[in-house]
Amino acid sequence: MISDLNSITSNLSKRMSKSAIRELLKLTKRKDIISFAGGLPAPDSFPVNQVKELSNLVLEEEGTIALQYGLTEGDDLLREELVKRYKKEGASLEKENLVITTSSQQALDFLGKIFLNPKDKVVVGLPSYLGALQAFGVYGPEFVGISFDESGMRSDVLEEKLSEMKKNGEKPKFIYIIPDFQNPAGITMPEKRRLEIIEIAKKYEVLIVEDSPYRELRFEGKSQKTMFQLDNEGNVITLGTFSKIFAPGFRIGWVLANEEIIDKFVTIKQSSDLCTSPFVQKIAAKYIEKGYFDENLKKIISMYKEKRDIMLNALKEFMPKEVSWTLPEGGLFLFVTLPNNMDARELFDVAIKKNVAFVIGEIFHCDGSGKNTIRLYFSFASKEDNKEGIKRLASAIKEML
Repeated sequence: MISDLNSITSNLSKRMSKSAIRELLKLTKRKDIISFAGGLPAPDSFPVNQVKELSNLVLEEEGTIALQYGLTEGDDLLREELVKRYKKEGASLEKENLVITTSSQQALDFLGKIFLNPKDKVVVGLPSYLGALQAFGVYGPEFVGISFDESGMRSDVLEEKLSEMKKNGEKPKFIYIIPDFQNPAGITMPEKRRLEIIEIAKKYEVLIVEDSPYRELRFEGKSQKTMFQLDNEGNVITLGTFSKIFAPGFRIGWVLANEEIIDKFVTIKQSSDLCTSPFVQKIAAKYIEKGYFDENLKKIISMYKEKRDIMLNALKEFMPKEVSWTLPEGGLFLFVTLPNNMDARELFDVAIKKNVAFVIGEIFHCDGSGKNTIRLYFSFASKEDNKEGIKRLASAIKEML
């Protein structure tokens, strides 16, 4: 081994950092720790028997094709089934507007490869999904954080910031938004706010990246139209995934966009992995085609709603009055705000001693704010652990108070 590996590594690789959440998961493998940290779906939500059935069916009917290289754009049947689902919601698109990726995380990385150079500006929420901040961050951009209110990213602050940037001769490459059950805040953006942001983006000629991994996990309230559907002019790129609504192990995601943008994703993917696994794509396509997807989705929604309600009730029962939290209408997590003078990093150390873990909210803020916030996942822990974990966490908070 050479004496100094760093002397030959690229500048891009030096900008990479390990995921704080993935590293945190290593610390919470102990069976006595209740973890609200990792964004993991519940294992009992996975349709193991149906996947067995469909795996055999794919091998019987299309074995040699499924085990061969596939189209870079993705399996035709899977793309057709996904397009049908979006069309049912009123979106205007065709198969040519969709490319399959190896998870939506790959799509986030491709966005960086396609659009970002060092020092480019990217608009993100305060807070925003850590995986996106890391994926974009590798390419050396400067993040512009936009504060939130109860409806998500503030359109007035966004317009103010874009106006200021225009005066300085600057323009961001895109605005990154998670409008449904936002990660980590759990907030859903109402249609009025979506339209406001779309109009602002058009005014300043900035693309919108709509990340939508949780959209179908709605427990209550009115389903909102996607920003892709509301825009309908090619200014929105939408990312989807099966990781939270089917099985993360399949690593299937997709991108909806104008054909010109899709062509760039296809070109990048050809030099990256050639194609996403044709075998798992064909299983996923049949899973939708046979109605298993909708059938299982109902069970998942019921399961997660019950877990969310248990966590919310436990928060009401055990938390001191100085603590507040979001009330997500769906998804897998919620966001907690601690007293202003409390540091979540210090709380984490106290909480671990009480065998409960969470994710520190600061890591979701590109400007280093949010030191008194934490994210809690209710999807993975059992119903009993959801209540007991909140009780332990409340005890840690009271101890610090």
